[in-house]
Amino acid sequence: MTTDRIELDEPSQAVLREARRLLRRKERKEIGEFLVEGRQAVREALKAPGVVKWLFIRWASAHDNVDLVELARESDVPVYAVSEQNLATMSDTVTPQGVIAVARNIDVSLSEVLGTKRKDPSKEKKKHRRKDVGLIVICAQIRDPGNAGTVIRCADAFGADAVILSTDSVEVYNPKTVRASVGSIFHLPIVTGVDLEQAIDACRAAGLQVFATDGEAGVDLSDLDAELSRPTAWVMGNEAWGLPSEHLALADNTVAVPIYGHAESLNLATAAAICLYASASAQRASN
Repeated sequence: MTTDRIELDEPSQAVLREARRLLRRKERKEIGEFLVEGRQAVREALKAPGVVKWLFIRWASAHDNVDLVELARESDVPVYAVSEQNLATMSDTVTPQGVIAVARNIDVSLSEVLGTKRKDPSKEKKKHRRKDVGLIVICAQIRDPGNAGTVIRCADAFGADAVILSTDSVEVYNPKTVRASVGSIFHLPIVTGVDLEQAIDACRAAGLQVFATDGEAGVDLSDLDAELSRPTAWVMGNEAWGLPSEHLALADNTVAVPIYGHAESLNLATAAAICLYASASAQRASN
């Protein structure tokens, strides 16, 4: 098919069926693939070697996405032109953005991120290699996909080494999580399905101090300049109830983000952004 001088193929029904299946979590887990929607997220996915399997572009917007077509072709990724109706069947949004990719799962283990797993150097994935792990965020039972994606984006923005999603947290490949990360899911390793206590113990064993956020903590973030310059793992609790006392007890310190106005509390992703920025700034100032 020719669309504004761009030669694009039409997908087979089998290809369309597989893409549609990925709207369901069970199918994503079984197939090992997920959907990526939106220009920025798709662009970042295409920059990650071997991640994108197929690229779908709405016929009417093909001329606006020539750069994505070229990126895909550089990596031998099949590019398909689809109708508005077919694109809508692959999206969970009311108004699809015109570009959707099918991507392969990017799985990484806790031991890989923390450098505690012995590996054959010739086979090690370079994008997950870390000489020194200095900043990690652990999300404990995060249930909202938008929050999870925004935390991943913040972690990426402030130079964190990894994000860990504990057991019972939202699925990282949920379309809303992927969309909220705006491509950051392809920039840093994300470990999923890890027991919280196991994650904290592993971070501490790797030389990181563990700070847990708590609105009623006795220590203010603003009083921790010296401590924040050290390698740190931040533990963020559930949106509704935060971290229970038994999980707070696992941390080296519990920290509150000071609120100077009249708001009762901060959104999870906002608190994460403030804590990560404080750590990143302190660590860079000490270098």
